[in-house]
Amino acid sequence: MSDLKSTFLNVYSVLKQELLEDPAFEWTPDSRQWVERMLDYNVPGGKLNRGLSVIDSYKLLKEGQELTKEEIFLASALGWCIEWLQAYFLVLDDIMDNSHTRRDQPCWFRVPKVGLIAVNDGILLHNHIPRILKKHFRGKAYYVDLLDLFNEVEFQTASGQMIDLITTLEGEKDLSKYTLSLHRRIVQYKTAYYSFYLPVACALLMAGENLDNHIDVKNILVQMGIYFQVQDDYLDCFGDPKTIDRNRY
Repeated sequence: MSDLKSTFLNVYSVLKQELLEDPAFEWTPDSRQWVERMLDYNVPGGKLNRGLSVIDSYKLLKEGQELTKEEIFLASALGWCIEWLQAYFLVLDDIMDNSHTRRDQPCWFRVPKVGLIAVNDGILLHNHIPRILKKHFRGKAYYVDLLDLFNEVEFQTASGQMIDLITTLEGEKDLSKYTLSLHRRIVQYKTAYYSFYLPVACALLMAGENLDNHIDVKNILVQMGIYFQVQDDYLDCFGDPKTIDRNRY
């Protein structure tokens, strides 16, 4: 597992360098330094379970076959696209929630001289994903399906975030607005799709599978995501901060 994570982190360095070589930064070294610092601060700091799940899922789909270096790189690149998506969501979510810490360090927007520049940084993180996909997957038969998958999951997650935010506003006036069915819908859209379904769906596409043929897989993964978020919320409410892992997923 440690070797896999080390390989995965090496792919991050490759992808980051490719993004930093964009012509947009050719005459502005300060912006290149800003983006590199922003990426290192926000993208690779978690446990990387979402990204590593792409590689693990693809290995299982290959039924024990030895993966080529290219396959490992491509699976890792897709995993990092999910980690980039996660970073994008978290940077903006922390601003919306007026949070103070993330992964045992100040939220990016609270770092000195960052502030609301973090909004644009979130947009940059979002735009890096299609650039990575275009560079490394444009010639693949499943390229369009990958784009559709990421677009759909991003929409689902943003919709879950919206429901969460507007329900909070209404809930301040009337606690009956918080129902179990509404909570289930929020966590399904806000967490389950991108955290549990997306990594496996990426691996399925890499393996040449049609996602429409694996609806049962999607349904099971969504249920796992809902269970995870319920457990996570419980720990946030009742767990001892000194003993629970704040970076648990």
